Amino acid sequence: MLSRVREVRKAKRLTLFDVAERCDPPTTAQTIGRLETGTRTLSLGWLNRIAGALGVDASELVQLPDQQELPVAAYLGADGAQAPTKADILIAPRLLGEMVGLRVTDSIGDYRRGDELWLEQLAPENYGEALNCDVLVPRPAGRFLFGRLLGREDGKLHLLPLASGARQQVVADPAWIGRAAKLIRSL
Repeated sequence: MLSRVREVRKAKRLTLFDVAERCDPPTTAQTIGRLETGTRTLSLGWLNRIAGALGVDASELVQLPDQQELPVAAYLGADGAQAPTKADILIAPRLLGEMVGLRVTDSIGDYRRGDELWLEQLAPENYGEALNCDVLVPRPAGRFLFGRLLGREDGKLHLLPLASGARQQVVADPAWIGRAAKLIRSL
């Protein structure tokens, strides 16, 4: 069994100290570090304590043979969709073809802070499948636009951003778009 504790902790942007403090009962950052590196045995008890501290299911902390990683393409916040500054992944048990991820950093529209979206990548000939769906559209210089796909006309996509009072945006046909396929929300 391979541990994914470090990957999940870093994906949640927590320090060893943060996780140690959140454990029930609290422990030390040194202990969490030893459990991450395998210096100390990661028992089922520790696995459950750390999973509780990270707010994930214990199964997300172990490497399973059919488990896949979903690269995060963008973060969605109050300023719109932005490319990540460093590589980030979502842990996905089973992907549905070519997909990318989107993390919601600020509540916007129907999405809440902490939500994760799995986006199915569509080629230009399949853009019609995404009409009236929320989509992520890549733009030049590593920028993105996220909104509802209203239509496609004369080689251009018409999107309505999620922000209240936002104006429709028109984007020349990009190489791909990501249609929201799954919403992962912690309870």
